[in-house]
Amino acid sequence: MVNLAKVVDFIHELYGTKDFVPLSVPKFVGNEKKYLEDCIDTTFVSSVGKFVDRFEEKMAEYAGAKKAVVCVSGTNALHISLMLCGVERNDEVLTQALTFVATCNALSYIGAYPVFIDVDKSTMGLSPDSMKEWLRKNSVIRNGECYNKNTGRRVKACVPMHTFGHPVRIDELVQVCAEYHLELVEDAAESIGSKYKGQHAGTFGKVGAISFNGNKTITTGGGGMILFQDEELGKLAKHITTQAKVPHRWEFVHDQIGYNYRMPNINAAIGCAQLECLDEFIKSKRKIAKEYADFFKKVDGIDFFEEPEGCFSNYWLNVVILKDKSAQLEFLEYTNDNGVMTRPIWELMTRLPMFKNCENDGLRNTIWFADRVVNIPSSVRL
Repeated sequence: MVNLAKVVDFIHELYGTKDFVPLSVPKFVGNEKKYLEDCIDTTFVSSVGKFVDRFEEKMAEYAGAKKAVVCVSGTNALHISLMLCGVERNDEVLTQALTFVATCNALSYIGAYPVFIDVDKSTMGLSPDSMKEWLRKNSVIRNGECYNKNTGRRVKACVPMHTFGHPVRIDELVQVCAEYHLELVEDAAESIGSKYKGQHAGTFGKVGAISFNGNKTITTGGGGMILFQDEELGKLAKHITTQAKVPHRWEFVHDQIGYNYRMPNINAAIGCAQLECLDEFIKSKRKIAKEYADFFKKVDGIDFFEEPEGCFSNYWLNVVILKDKSAQLEFLEYTNDNGVMTRPIWELMTRLPMFKNCENDGLRNTIWFADRVVNIPSSVRL
């Protein structure tokens, strides 16, 4: 029998309070107010301003990308990323059912269909082995493109998601995508600061998408970023996310369908200040994760999920794994009743009405995680 009272007491002690402990809240301890006042004083609060340019430049430098382009949200960033990689209406995209709904919403905006592939037990992210097995059985290459033998649709891309900030086996996914002529679009929404074999998440494919939602490791209130290794493609992204307006001092000429996905300067100002604190935030989150790991080693019936081999994880949300569904529900009820906010993994995409009829490979590991995972408080502690 798990001593849940002991778990709750430890979390309250970890965060130095007997009051309610939230799951993940932002910290504003740097230049946020200073930069916001600058925006207000200069009146540049909309989508034009020095902080937009600075945020893009500093983020590209931090991640080791050739170019970075800000958006209103991580979902927008992923939507544009898929478009730029050639995903079209009625195409199929291989992805994971263990993800936040934004991953599948983004490809649905284009009119594409998800095909759900299982995750690895070691990463909680898209499995290269499972993907290769599905492609071996269900795909055919024609004229240099991949097609689903069951539906006849083109399989254009693969979207792995670095779950809770833990990188997938991304180098192996790159190899599978190359073999089957697929574009790799990284959903790095949760993994700013995370690295796989020393390389920043979101920089392995042609494009990668990051989120700066209010509960992320750093935030702009709401916002996203697209990372590019192709500078020209990045310039095109900047163009179409700003209504595809041709630069001119007074004329309003637009040369293609564009999107109003522009991040306001006032949000970018917060982002610049947050980025200055990112290394300190990750240091704190990794220290918290280490304390959790040490604690749960002494608790029977609960395992703490640690970063995969070869990875440097930001531990965006900490994860414990219970023995079964019943234990998961008991843990959720007790902690939330006693001042500690905890949450299960997202509802699997295959259990949502919009995606329940999409093809999948059985999702054995995915379902195993869904029945056992609980996220526990993960806010930066300073």
